[in-house]
Amino acid sequence: MPGRHEITRADILPPAQYAAERQARRGTLIALKRHRRIEVGPHAILLFENYDTMWSQIHEMLFIEQGGDAQIDDELAAYNPLIPKGRELVATMMLEIDDPGRRARVLARLGGIETMISLEFADDTVFGQPTDDGVARSTSEGRTSSVHFLHFAFSPGQIEKFRQPGTQIIAAIRHPDYEHLAVMPEATRAALARDFD
Repeated sequence: MPGRHEITRADILPPAQYAAERQARRGTLIALKRHRRIEVGPHAILLFENYDTMWSQIHEMLFIEQGGDAQIDDELAAYNPLIPKGRELVATMMLEIDDPGRRARVLARLGGIETMISLEFADDTVFGQPTDDGVARSTSEGRTSSVHFLHFAFSPGQIEKFRQPGTQIIAAIRHPDYEHLAVMPEATRAALARDFD
């Protein structure tokens, strides 16, 4: 929802209330994520985050880890940066490979992939910028992590183009060892357009 850029303690449900509502909320979240997820090539998934996805993530962490009140501030600090701030889209990129040996071999060749991801549309390109969370996700040896967090910063003109119904958006990964493109479905473009103020 536009304008909702930060989760505060006031937004956190009491643990018993969340536990009682958890199953119903998870069903709603699955429906929400359906239009916020794009597969790019055989392994990469871009999941575009917003207030609702991060609200759910925080509540899930609190539910699973049972850290109580002392855990809340850490979760807010971890997940609030992944809520788009009105002129950007934010995505979690996951490289999903089930077989552990194959996963290790593929990730060993994809160092720097997080700097080679873009959204292309209407003669414009917006590159994803990795979140600076203090974690090195690619090594000097050329290995990368299976999870990356990306911010796509838009100019006002780019936002207007993205918002136009029917605009074709291409999600692109242009790494030498993983070059793939995916056309964003119109339902996804429309859902993500609501992330802008």
